[in-house]
Amino acid sequence: MIIIRPSQERGNANFGWLDSKHTFSFGSYYDPNHMGFGNLRVINEDKVERGKGFGAHSHQDMEIISYVLEGELEHKDSIGNGSVIRPGDVQRMSAGTGIAHSEFNGSNTNGVHFLQIWIIPSRSRIKPSYEQKHFSVEEKQGKLKLVASPDGKDNSVTIHQDVNLYVAVLNNGDRVHHSIENNRSLWLQVARGSVDINGKSLGTGDGAAITQETEIEVVATDDNTEILLFDLR
Repeated sequence: MIIIRPSQERGNANFGWLDSKHTFSFGSYYDPNHMGFGNLRVINEDKVERGKGFGAHSHQDMEIISYVLEGELEHKDSIGNGSVIRPGDVQRMSAGTGIAHSEFNGSNTNGVHFLQIWIIPSRSRIKPSYEQKHFSVEEKQGKLKLVASPDGKDNSVTIHQDVNLYVAVLNNGDRVHHSIENNRSLWLQVARGSVDINGKSLGTGDGAAITQETEIEVVATDDNTEILLFDLR
């Protein structure tokens, strides 16, 4: 069964400097029918104007992944990390017992466009930690590349939950397949471009909850398509 979450039905918060679209309930946007999917709690598509950003704020007991599509995002946190997240980078921050961080667009000329993802961890009160890795376009071109997993396999970042996150960059006509094990489900998010999944069409910003299937075939219907695929228990 594939249930599409259309882009235009997402929640939206626009503060001028920030335009944020919420796949699931977040902040002032509340929809009891869209509170998350399994342990996947948040997928926010954020666009931040030049010279603006999120000031220092705190989190606890959440796995937070940032995935930049365009621009550069400057990160600082209370456990001593400072970095710039660029397209191709996957940043994982485990909030655990508590962490404060800021995310800022330091450019004076360009906006930044990124996805912020929250995953509920398998256990609470872990020690806060941080990890960032780069995955080239070549690693993701025409195939599903594992970028986050519970055991860090294949050089992926490590998340404290039984979730595997794959990313693919596809051109029109490219096909990727993914087999689904028993008791597992998928969430597919189209970051840009468009695809068909087992005959159902999705465009930029659309998501899909995939349950009770044994395999999916994703076919790109546009060049420069980029998808994120979450495999969850």
